[in-house]
Amino acid sequence: MFKAFKGLEGLCRLLVFAAFVVLMGAVLLQVFSRTFLSTAPVWTEELTRFCLIFMGALGAGLALRSGYMVNVDLVCESLPGRLPRILRLVSAVITAGFAIALLPAAWDYTMIGARQTAPALTWRMDFIHAAMVVLFVTLALWALMRVAEMLTGRHDGRPIPTSEDN
Repeated sequence: MFKAFKGLEGLCRLLVFAAFVVLMGAVLLQVFSRTFLSTAPVWTEELTRFCLIFMGALGAGLALRSGYMVNVDLVCESLPGRLPRILRLVSAVITAGFAIALLPAAWDYTMIGARQTAPALTWRMDFIHAAMVVLFVTLALWALMRVAEMLTGRHDGRPIPTSEDN
């Protein structure tokens, strides 16, 4: 099971990178067009917005996975004994609960988008609104993974150091 999550983590990282590359291309095209051409394509602004939405949706789960989601570590880590670990575990459970509870609303929101199109790109908006489903699914999965790792003793819930931290 943990290997499947490692693959999902790699896929999310790849998709965030791809969205960032598309975003950079759209912004560069917009800047070039506004500087050197008489008109700029209007669809680049819309594409940039969509890339940012998906980067946030995919990146939130990765931030939770690594432990770099915004935390109140100052309060949590100053508590004595096992209380910080317990609070990290409770917060992961609450995060998973909220993400799961919000999934039906995210699905309804996505279905509304089937009747709408993006003005400049004319894409169906349910593909864009699906980012909310992706957000809550990945948050729920990573939170449940954190709970499982903490309960099995594989992890204490603290941020996972990366090579940049060394």
